[in-house]
Amino acid sequence: MVIAINTKITDGKNRDENDRFIYEIFTRIIPSKPQHTFVLIGDEKIKNLFAHFENVITVARKTLKENVAQWYGWYQINIPAILKKYKADIFVNCEAIASPRTTIPQYIIITNLDYIHQPFLFKKSFLLFYKAIVPRSIKKAISVLTISQFCKEEIVKTFKTNASKIEIVYKGFDQKFCKLNYEEREQVKSKHADGNEYFIYTGQIGLHKNLLNLLKAFSAFKKRQKSNMKLFIAGTGGYQLKTFYEDLRLFKFKDDVQLFVDPAEEDVISLTASSYAMISCLPYNYFPSASLQSMKSEVPVVAASGGAMPEILGDAALYADPGNFKEIAVKMMSLFRDEKLRQLLIEKGKIQAEKYTWNDVAHLVWNEIEKSTAI
Repeated sequence: MVIAINTKITDGKNRDENDRFIYEIFTRIIPSKPQHTFVLIGDEKIKNLFAHFENVITVARKTLKENVAQWYGWYQINIPAILKKYKADIFVNCEAIASPRTTIPQYIIITNLDYIHQPFLFKKSFLLFYKAIVPRSIKKAISVLTISQFCKEEIVKTFKTNASKIEIVYKGFDQKFCKLNYEEREQVKSKHADGNEYFIYTGQIGLHKNLLNLLKAFSAFKKRQKSNMKLFIAGTGGYQLKTFYEDLRLFKFKDDVQLFVDPAEEDVISLTASSYAMISCLPYNYFPSASLQSMKSEVPVVAASGGAMPEILGDAALYADPGNFKEIAVKMMSLFRDEKLRQLLIEKGKIQAEKYTWNDVAHLVWNEIEKSTAI
């Protein structure tokens, strides 16, 4: 069986969750299925990443520019030609898009619907592209794989799709995250927080991540508790980062807030594990990897009451309406005042985090392909 995979695979160190999802799945599936041939279509990096697998053929593509015509050409002409050349039996596309000009079974993976819920993140030409091609791709695909019940329901509601066509495979998360001992945590706090405790948010830094409400919640917390608690915000720069900088400059408690833009992976791990609690009240979240990483690090979580968070985190987190900063502040104060509650969430979080592993995800993805094609 020849399985072609169109992907944006990176080296696995890229913190884009979609890229990591793809990388983690197929670096597990490929060596476990030596009887099948995998044709990996991606940028030049895939040659080095998969050269040691005997059952892999790599097809390097040039980077697709921010040009809709080039994208249309890729799916209309290039992909069908590659599938024909290598006599592919199955095509898996990790960009939520199916090729309209091939008759072999296709699987698409949808990890978010940001172009619908946060259209301001996209150029107008690409919004039109996605609005035109994604519904057709869902219809053409033999199966749609997605990462949570919440995302599945969004797909069904938005595209009027039969729910039986959509399979949930969830996600894993970076297992490098772990508990630090007391001395290690104290070193991190001494270095970055003058020895004080701190709340943390990790992820993209920008106005689309509800960070202004996080600042308001922290302000309400500080006014009520009169503590030396800090707030750390760590991650890659995102939408309107400069505007967020300006808003932070005017923030009353700005001296108690630290930004870590584009930190090294090991720094994110140590900052997370040394924090008092993770605050992750995002307006849209299809799978809360950062929250699970915190739970694995034995750090309690305050999460958004909507999206996929309650589904994935269960009773191991406190929940707040992401649009209500006062409610977020109340949950922060609850953790601060009630050490028994905090310890209970830490214990529940450890158990909850163990439910999501990349090995399990890879197994689910392969089972779906095998089930639908009777390999």
